[in-house]
Amino acid sequence: MNPRQTIPPNGQRITILALVFSLLLATLKIACGFLGQSQALMADGMESIADVFSSLTVWGGLHMASRPPDRNHPFGHGKAESLAGLLVGFMMLGAALAIARNSLLDLPGPHTPPKAWTLLVLVAVMLAKEGMFRWMRAAGKRLNSTALENEAAHHRADAITSLAAFIGISVAIVGGPDWSVADNWAALFASMLIAANALRILRRSLGEVMDESVSPAILAEARKLAATHPEVLAVDQCRIRKSGLGLWMDIHILVDGNLSVRKGHAIGHEVETTLMKSELPIHDVVVHVEPEDAHPELLPDP
Repeated sequence: MNPRQTIPPNGQRITILALVFSLLLATLKIACGFLGQSQALMADGMESIADVFSSLTVWGGLHMASRPPDRNHPFGHGKAESLAGLLVGFMMLGAALAIARNSLLDLPGPHTPPKAWTLLVLVAVMLAKEGMFRWMRAAGKRLNSTALENEAAHHRADAITSLAAFIGISVAIVGGPDWSVADNWAALFASMLIAANALRILRRSLGEVMDESVSPAILAEARKLAATHPEVLAVDQCRIRKSGLGLWMDIHILVDGNLSVRKGHAIGHEVETTLMKSELPIHDVVVHVEPEDAHPELLPDP
């Protein structure tokens, strides 16, 4: 196992901080929405409540994924991280449906224009949530964590919800009672954005759970690295999947068929070392050594 691929505690600490932050924001938005008579702001607060539950889910996923392999799980517990991403996506979708339902039920009215001071609350919330998005996205990329990147997207979705609420409340305040329904339409529009983001997250996380192949760029880089060994004549199959924060890889290399088993074994280990020490976040790699005449079509022209 590559020691640099064990999941550091940073991801869990980041998630806990995000949880506390989201809980404070949710309380603020729901209270201000109630006092400021804004359906959109209360809906925004409900979306932040979903953030709290998703942060708990991500924390649990990262905690489980950080456990080392055992007898029942020889490949580790990395799938827990992808499952956490799936749950976050479902939570976001549920929040979007709840917001849409409440907005539609409240459309007939009567409507009271929201208080103007709710706009100041939303400006502060948008800035805070955008900051959280950028911070968590950077952490997710640094740690190669799908769950953290999904959680970051959730904070961006929350910022978009707040922006929609800001626009709706502004229209309702400027237009007066005749335009107060804009507050509800803003909440409904925000729910559609959240649902679209949730579906994107679900697609990515489900791909990892189903062992979807990594991008062609990563595959090409891995094949290129394996081919740098002077005694590797060609690279045949190369399969890579993501599990947890690392990549699991199987690769077939072609070598001179007249080499001894011991020499071929040594070449395989050297290729493995090259891949594990590369910049790719490879957690484990299996190198299969084949004689060159097994796939002569792959050999370069003499």
